[in-house]
Amino acid sequence: MQKTDLLDKLQEIVGKERVSASAAELYCYSFDASQVRGLPEFVIRPTTTAQVSAVVRLAWEKEISVTARGAGTGLAGGSVPVEGGIVLDMSSMNKILEMDFDNLQVIVEPGIVQEKLNLALEPYGFFFPPDPGSSAMCTLGGLIANNGSGMRSVKYGTTRNYVLGLEVVLADGTVINTGSKTIKSVAGYSLTDLFVGSEGTLGIITKAILKVRALPKERSVLLASFENPEFAGKAVVKVLSSGIVPSACEILDSNIIDAINTYDPKVGLPRAGAILLFEMDGTESAVREGITMIEDACSSLATGIRAATNKKEREEIWAARRLVGAAVSRLDPMRTRVYLGEDIGVPIKEIPRMLHKVREISEEFDLPIMTYGHIGDGNLHTGMCIDMLDDKDWDKLNKAADKIHRTAISIGGTVTAEHGVGSARAEYLELELGKALDVMILIKKALDPKGILNPGKMGV
Repeated sequence: MQKTDLLDKLQEIVGKERVSASAAELYCYSFDASQVRGLPEFVIRPTTTAQVSAVVRLAWEKEISVTARGAGTGLAGGSVPVEGGIVLDMSSMNKILEMDFDNLQVIVEPGIVQEKLNLALEPYGFFFPPDPGSSAMCTLGGLIANNGSGMRSVKYGTTRNYVLGLEVVLADGTVINTGSKTIKSVAGYSLTDLFVGSEGTLGIITKAILKVRALPKERSVLLASFENPEFAGKAVVKVLSSGIVPSACEILDSNIIDAINTYDPKVGLPRAGAILLFEMDGTESAVREGITMIEDACSSLATGIRAATNKKEREEIWAARRLVGAAVSRLDPMRTRVYLGEDIGVPIKEIPRMLHKVREISEEFDLPIMTYGHIGDGNLHTGMCIDMLDDKDWDKLNKAADKIHRTAISIGGTVTAEHGVGSARAEYLELELGKALDVMILIKKALDPKGILNPGKMGV
């Protein structure tokens, strides 16, 4: 089929104004926040499941690749059309379809931004717990497709824990519904879990039934300073093994502390080798008891401990934490943050060891590595900035990122804890998963035998 004929058919499905084929607009969809690039032939902005189904059915018949995209905030090339074809921009499907608080759930379209859902829930006393740093931008479809999590996953878990059911368009355009509005169901395979985290390689999410929770009555934040990141890691192991379950537990190394204080001086984080940010939420008495227990657990390792004095200070701390990715570039205007090797996860007891290894890798390649992240669930972000015009810097960066990935795997960890595999980390899946990758490939072939859904991703 000629490109003009295909364009006509796509315009018939969604309307002329919702199809883009101009070079300028296609370029805008050729990248995300990673280094992965790929230029689509068409961008489609559907508004209904029927339109998504019709577009995918046409792509199936013509064997054209289809890549679903939300806000494009991904860090692994997951929404980049590396083999061209069609990009389905799902951001126009952004409605809250139902709020069912009697059943503690909502039904949403995939294009709604995570923060907007929580702003809509807040007046009713509820919230959707997954809390990524990109919550003001990322869409729920992308969050589900990548099984994202964020800062409060220590207590509340990942997105997977809140998805009760999905409406999904399969590779041939068939629409299926997985799960249900019931809290529990063992009727058949857990297809909902299969699609959560599949990064658009098995189907395109057009609707989701999500669990919500009541807002906690009280929150409190504790800042503990340490001589170095390893001591902070030991403190995390001690806190968690003592039975304390904070709602969040974040680490900031000295470079990140400098970056945040430079970005927003009024936050005034204490200078230290590393800082842990603990948040407790729940009833007033439970929060008070939890903070005291954390203080006791950290006291033998910390050089200083203090609590945020009020709600305003707590909000400023978390707001600054969310902007770490942008703030790190303030330390050296000649260098740019590059997202490689930035999303490892390791078993809790291996946190101190991994932090030590990161320091060794930084010294080996003479490359500053800024460590931060959701240390309470073993998820570390290792931020690296380079001179983008310096080939030697790129070489050091690639070698350091590779060693970080391989080190995490060698101690029982993962190359991605929340950002996704995409194209950026696909090469490591065989090493991490072994024969399980073969099973993934079989599932991909069963659901998408023509390989049109987000090809070139996840090693499948």
